[in-house]
Amino acid sequence: MTFTPPPKTAAWRHADVQTGFEVVYFRPLGDWYRIEGCTTGVEEGRTWIVGYAIDVDSRWITRRAEVTGRWVTGSRRTTLESDGDGHWLVDGAPAPHLDGCFDVDLESSAMTNAFPVHRMRLAVGAASEAPAAYVRSLDLAVERLEQHYARVDGESYDYVSPGDGFSCRLVYDKAGFVLDYPGIAVRAL
Repeated sequence: MTFTPPPKTAAWRHADVQTGFEVVYFRPLGDWYRIEGCTTGVEEGRTWIVGYAIDVDSRWITRRAEVTGRWVTGSRRTTLESDGDGHWLVDGAPAPHLDGCFDVDLESSAMTNAFPVHRMRLAVGAASEAPAAYVRSLDLAVERLEQHYARVDGESYDYVSPGDGFSCRLVYDKAGFVLDYPGIAVRAL
């Protein structure tokens, strides 16, 4: 499967679960990409801002993610680093609970669902597990998130997160970025 190059910028409007917006910029770094963005939200009466700079290598494996969060109670920064073989450091400390993860997934971001799709390049009808280093919006806690992707057709994937029982059909554009994430976000640009 071949994707068109990423756009220079993209944006999503949060839907249903939270109110907010995400804006992202893509910058080539040789055959890697730096993805810089910010997402804001109001969820259950709480506001938050999550900013990020994520580097992915030529295989679209997350190699580094710097994430900052801001809430009424204060702010925090966390850094995730990967060796590209599924081993992680979180704020400089080994994170064995993330072993086998190749992607970072920000709870507040529709954009990060592009990483496993780009990395796995599934054929139509194929499916794969895609556990991720999952960063929570309200405190930047880093957890392991079990995920499953199954490619339905050219741009659609069935997505399942078994831990929380969430499932939906994700629709992507030709560049491999989410257009419609039912109940979560809709592409605005």
